[in-house]
Amino acid sequence: MPLSRRSFLAGALAAPALGALASCAGTVVQPGDLSRLRVMAPASPGGGWDTTARVLQRVIQTSGLARNVQVFNVEGAGGTIGLGQLARQDDDALLMMMGLVMVGAVDTNDSSTRLTDVTPIARLIGETELIVAPADAPYDDIEGFVEAWAADPRGTPIAGGSAGGTDQILAGLLAQAAGIDPAEVNYIAYSGGGESLAALLGNQVAAGISGTADYGPQVQSGDLVGLAVSTPERSDQVPDVPTLVESGFDVEVSNWRGLMARPGMSDEAREDLTQLVVDAHDTDEWAEALENNGWEDQLLTGDDYGEFLAAEEERVREVLREIGLVQ
Repeated sequence: MPLSRRSFLAGALAAPALGALASCAGTVVQPGDLSRLRVMAPASPGGGWDTTARVLQRVIQTSGLARNVQVFNVEGAGGTIGLGQLARQDDDALLMMMGLVMVGAVDTNDSSTRLTDVTPIARLIGETELIVAPADAPYDDIEGFVEAWAADPRGTPIAGGSAGGTDQILAGLLAQAAGIDPAEVNYIAYSGGGESLAALLGNQVAAGISGTADYGPQVQSGDLVGLAVSTPERSDQVPDVPTLVESGFDVEVSNWRGLMARPGMSDEAREDLTQLVVDAHDTDEWAEALENNGWEDQLLTGDDYGEFLAAEEERVREVLREIGLVQ
């Protein structure tokens, strides 16, 4: 059957936290004062959103764009707890990191706050997804895995990140391209790349999907087999692993990340935040960070970013319906 392209650019404050939101080193943050910028990472420390937020923090400070940038974490529900908090803020000097994972989490968590309830500022980066198998798996390429998968979808468990996130979206798209019913996919969600890696190394699953940063070193060492990457071009981190497209599956996913701000802000305040992000993007420090982290430069701002988000919401919702995660 002909393959159709599915392209994804393929992540209430408690009282103590209110104090952190209202102050930085004991000084009250005035709304709109970009010299004291705050960036919310709506997930636990150490994850992709947190890492990207802290890299942006460092670039803004070291390049002199702002003298004081605070990053803080608000965990829970695929980022939708943080999204709800952002929608209740009135500070124009607050950004929230988010990405493709949050697009799906809004529906899978039945969030009362939608992405349309806050203000889009910019898409920043994308990360390549990597599909792997245990080293002693009976297949060493994506074609062999898909053949085994199609023969017994339920008996071929696939490890990945949170339910409804980028990893599961990629599994659903690949299933569609391979003629497998996405509702039959046996996807096992883990809270992080380390847990799914342990399942792979322990031969508890048939394959795994995560970012190249999570699985790339094990592919390079031979502890895992790299089956395919999800972006149109091969990844520099695993250059010997082919893309899904060159392997005959017309699927592309980038695990993109971007920034949102509070609702109801003035055009001038939005432009100030957007320009700050663009200025940070244009620095040598940011270019170095892209290379060091294996990130793709995917800057998109303002209304163009808002239109991109609307299209992503529709596409992700369709896949999640077919997987059976949402009605």
